[in-house]
Amino acid sequence: QAELGLNEHHQNEVISYMRFARFKRGLCLKTVDSCFQDLKDSRLVEETFTVDEVADMLYGLQTVVHSEVESELINTTYTNVLLLRQLFSQAEKWYLRLQTDVSDLENRELLEQVAEFEKSEFTSSNKKPSADLTKPKLAPLNEGGSELLNKTVAHLQEENEKLKARLRTIETQATAALDEKVKLEKSLKDLQVIQGDQKTDANQDITELENKVAALKCQFEKTLNDATENQKFLEDNLVTTKHDLLKVQDQLSTAQKELEKKFQQTAAYRNMKEILSKKNEQIKDLRKKLAK
Repeated sequence: QAELGLNEHHQNEVISYMRFARFKRGLCLKTVDSCFQDLKDSRLVEETFTVDEVADMLYGLQTVVHSEVESELINTTYTNVLLLRQLFSQAEKWYLRLQTDVSDLENRELLEQVAEFEKSEFTSSNKKPSADLTKPKLAPLNEGGSELLNKTVAHLQEENEKLKARLRTIETQATAALDEKVKLEKSLKDLQVIQGDQKTDANQDITELENKVAALKCQFEKTLNDATENQKFLEDNLVTTKHDLLKVQDQLSTAQKELEKKFQQTAAYRNMKEILSKKNEQIKDLRKKLAK
């Protein structure tokens, strides 16, 4: 089986689009065939024709076929633009910038590879559609940006809670060390009263204890400063993230308004509005008749 160098999911997406393109191509060919058939049925009713009559028939056929083919080519171009729009919209949701190489569209080797892929995919009699082709539509854009911002906020809050827990642990250790110092100092004083000759050893113990407390104090102050800086950094990031979230929400609101405006300009909306207007006039007439 010919492959396009894509993963299974993306290859199934390509197959889905090729199935759509084959269907549209078949409709276009049927339309062209019907143009020739209509000419046969409507004009070729005599046994002989003059040169002018043949030229007139060919010119009419050319005009019809040209119009049909041009319409289908324009529709194909617009369809491809909509397909690219879907892909670019998904990429922009994750702040990606996709690039295209138009020169590859005329690469004969690549075109033959695609033709071989289409042949292998659609000429097998027992070919079954992939389950991935029946997938839901694209995820709405109003969920992607908010989801990313919410995840960032949640991550920052989690880091903040971890720093707070670490700070509480350091404070507990420092308090325990101070309590131990007080107990040791009291024990030292009792020993100095009982045994005055152990003053030197006691002073050494005090010095070691003070050094230990000083080291714990330095560690506590350093950790407290780091926690304060991280707290400030996280708060700044949280504010920036909230601003981005408000910006995204404002863009979503603007997009919704534009969508509503476009919907009001559609033919279906105008027809529905015209029908409602007629119904209201009929109701008014009926009310007048009932009043009479």
